[in-house]
Amino acid sequence: MEITDYLSESEWKKFLKFSDELETPCVVINLERVKKNYMEIKKFFPQADIYYAIKANPHEEILKLLSSLGSNFDIASRYELDKILGLGVTPDRLSYGNTIKKAQDIAYFYEKGIRLFATDSKEDLKNIAKYAPNSRVYVRILVESTSSADWPLSRKFGCHPDMAYDLCILAKELGLIPYGISFHVGSQQRDIGQWDDAIAKTKYLMSSLEEEEDIVLQMINMGGGFPAPYVLPSNELSEYASEINRYLHDDFGDECPRIILEPGRSMVGDAGILVTEVITVSRKNNTALHRWVYVDAGVFNGLVETLNESIKYPIITSKDTGNTKRGEVVLAGPTCDSMDIIYEKFKYQLPINLKAKDRIYFLTAGAYTASYASVEFNGFPPLKTYIMKNE
Repeated sequence: MEITDYLSESEWKKFLKFSDELETPCVVINLERVKKNYMEIKKFFPQADIYYAIKANPHEEILKLLSSLGSNFDIASRYELDKILGLGVTPDRLSYGNTIKKAQDIAYFYEKGIRLFATDSKEDLKNIAKYAPNSRVYVRILVESTSSADWPLSRKFGCHPDMAYDLCILAKELGLIPYGISFHVGSQQRDIGQWDDAIAKTKYLMSSLEEEEDIVLQMINMGGGFPAPYVLPSNELSEYASEINRYLHDDFGDECPRIILEPGRSMVGDAGILVTEVITVSRKNNTALHRWVYVDAGVFNGLVETLNESIKYPIITSKDTGNTKRGEVVLAGPTCDSMDIIYEKFKYQLPINLKAKDRIYFLTAGAYTASYASVEFNGFPPLKTYIMKNE
């Protein structure tokens, strides 16, 4: 694994200079990467409205940058709502994309001016009708066969297309505006064909509603799913865009509805590096073939997406050189919980001369690291984030 597979030499040198004196663990975010990623998504999906998924990384500097670039925002809670409104973003640029929400939160969003809501159940839809009357709603459908996503999202959210059909009818009866269909093919989705199936289901559903119920839906929310560069290979965003745009044209021709994208991981993932320090290196017996390397960030303070070893981050150490001798390791975090093992089955090859106080860098760590590390388990504080700007 070469650093130049993920960063330019100049970016790496700038990062090392910036992070050298920072206390670990921490995440360093390169805003120029965030800007580059936003512009790339706009380039390949010029017809789409981008709603950045704040949950991926809610740092104010990221939100300010994306707002200045014209991004809209996908909101998951009233706390995210308060933060983004506090930055001067207007309600018409926001969507309440969480299908699991309290009635009082729906009322709160409505009071703040939000008029675009996701739903996937009758009870939630009734609450929207009661507490956010005349709002636009889009129904999230279940997308099956998403085992090719490193972080699947289809079990908890969404409903069968048959139910989505009924919910659109009910929305109209309740005085809401049935506005669109949404789906999410899974986070870090490496099978582009999953969008083909989801778009085809959406087309069938929209056509049926128009022909049979005179309900004309105006929008498709395709969620996120575009990958960030981790260890396992994936296609370039340009290839995703080429195929997905072809799927849309095949199903909708020149009459394509409004398209919404909700990138999170692909927007900020490769903009962040998680800086950790080796606490100790040990073996479990005198003849063990691999070492255990314990670092000061783990499952409970930044690396929760390594649960089941789902996300495999590129890893660089301060001991890496061209001829460094390496050996297999198990990587584990600092807490007194046996679940706090980062990688055990997937054996990383790290320098054999690693010792306490050496640094280990987890690349592509800008998404779902600091935002997950919010519970002070064992008293360890939430992960700090530092913003690296151009001088």
